Amino acid sequence: MRLQDKVAIVTGGGSGIGQATSLRFAAEGARVVVADINFAAASAVADAARAAGGQAIPMEVNVADRASVEGLVERALAEYGRLDILINNAGINRDALFVRVKDGEIKRMSDEQWDAVIAVNLKGTFLCSQAAAVPMIRQNYGRIVNTSSIAALGNIGQANYSASKAGVIGLTRTLALELARYNITVNCVAPGATRTPMTAGIPDNLREALIQKIPLRRMAEPEEIAGLHLFLASDEAAYITGQVIFCDGGLSVGV
Repeated sequence: MRLQDKVAIVTGGGSGIGQATSLRFAAEGARVVVADINFAAASAVADAARAAGGQAIPMEVNVADRASVEGLVERALAEYGRLDILINNAGINRDALFVRVKDGEIKRMSDEQWDAVIAVNLKGTFLCSQAAAVPMIRQNYGRIVNTSSIAALGNIGQANYSASKAGVIGLTRTLALELARYNITVNCVAPGATRTPMTAGIPDNLREALIQKIPLRRMAEPEEIAGLHLFLASDEAAYITGQVIFCDGGLSVGV
């Protein structure tokens, strides 16, 4: 098993890519803390991991709140004694994507939409990384994998989301430089269109138009992103840090 006895936190672990990653990590021998704002969803994933023979516990966490994040790391340490892997997967969107107005989509984006997305996607990644780095530095070992998006390259109607995901790339590169001396790698996965609850609401005609732009002509499955998480969290990727890997079916090649 590639993560035998490693301890991993997966934020946003209750659904989509986080769910697939939590289950894959548990199957690979990791002891997983499934963290999600939705405790019922996190519990269901932890139950599924245990039913398959893995080790997992759920925890309700708001990644945009420092006290909640610090409590998450404290729980992982109390339960398992160490923390080896952090998957910063939690994220939200609040788009103005499907509302076209004369002055442009930016005019339709509210302060609440902007603040909410930046708080969860960017600040949340910072808070979780900061808290997880403390025990990782102490043990001189760690793997942090952040989540950007192809939207970091720009996307109409997603000024907030694109800015947050571009910020995650800059944060990843900076943390990679700061933490390398402690044997902690920090990398970033940038998924393209993936079949998750977040993309389920895209109208059929827009989804089909998007798929036609993807060289592989399909959306990703959550398990495919989980496989990349597994590689970057494993010792097979010990000499990879500060990198952004687009997992997008080739879409970014033409952007």
